[in-house]
Amino acid sequence: MRVLLLAPSRSIHTHKWALFYKNQGIEVKVVTFADHYSEENAKEVETVVLPKLFPGKLSYISSLFALKKQLSTFKPDILHAHYVSSYGFVGALANYHPFYVSVWGRDIYQFPQQNPVNKQIVEFTLRKADVICSTSHVMAGETRKYINVPIEVTPFGVDLQKFKPIQGVNNDNETVTIGTVKALSDKYGIADLIKAFSLVHASNNNTKLLIVGDGPQRAEYEQMVEQLGLKEVTTFTGRVPNDEVPTYINKIDIFAVPSTENSESFGVAAVESMACGVPAVVSNVGGLPEVVIEGKTGFVVPKEDPEALAVKFITLIEDSDLRKRMGEAGIEHVKENYNWTDNANGMLELYGRTLKGV
Repeated sequence: MRVLLLAPSRSIHTHKWALFYKNQGIEVKVVTFADHYSEENAKEVETVVLPKLFPGKLSYISSLFALKKQLSTFKPDILHAHYVSSYGFVGALANYHPFYVSVWGRDIYQFPQQNPVNKQIVEFTLRKADVICSTSHVMAGETRKYINVPIEVTPFGVDLQKFKPIQGVNNDNETVTIGTVKALSDKYGIADLIKAFSLVHASNNNTKLLIVGDGPQRAEYEQMVEQLGLKEVTTFTGRVPNDEVPTYINKIDIFAVPSTENSESFGVAAVESMACGVPAVVSNVGGLPEVVIEGKTGFVVPKEDPEALAVKFITLIEDSDLRKRMGEAGIEHVKENYNWTDNANGMLELYGRTLKGV
């Protein structure tokens, strides 16, 4: 089988799919825009860069000719575009089949609502697709606003060989660490997390805050931490290599994903934390309530509500047995529903059914 992935090369999700296919003996090629190219990932998976010779949406015209050339020479059995509003649109214009398109988040929640042209782009792309995939049921529902066809739910899942409890990483039984691993922007509710931690720390001195990741608002958040008098108990690690993320999650006792937008379509970070046996407190946006079982593997709170976050943090801080039970339940929940190997094989089964005409 030959698969052409039309997607951002620098995305960890694109690279995970590509490596999985390659390791299964599938001939795979990634085709990406120049501003989404990853030299590091291209060393492991053959990657072709599409030119962007014109500004804005006009760039898709120049990309289209380059894509068609790749399709004519590579002749993939499946053309799979990720992100409906850009790569998906170029793939749809190429008129190549079988054509898969995966919706990711903002491309279906926000892009089509910005203006009528964007909505037409999304509707056109979805109509051209032979199969439409979504990482969550809630985002599949959003997609059906633009086309009335079945949507395949294909979670990203996590690698359980990497994301698991690691003995000896978190030996501080006196201090409870609240933390997150996300890009540092308001989309992910980092300011709400800091405010909530401030409320918690005021009455619980044995608490620390660990923020893993980098982003455009890091300086703003560091200033907020300093103004709230939390500098001595807060750590900003900056960006860490992907293979070190499981270790950092294991340093955390309570994981937070207080995202503010529905484009948080799946909640990979929450699934990773549960796989490591760390209970998650998430906001009620996008796919987060879908992956976290309220009261069993974590808690779901209203978005943009630091007080509600703080209440659940305190509940977990004061009840170590509850943290342990939720952590154990989270591991089982991920094993049953979000094992990366199972999820990836599910995509291959979809490909197989398409090629058999089922």
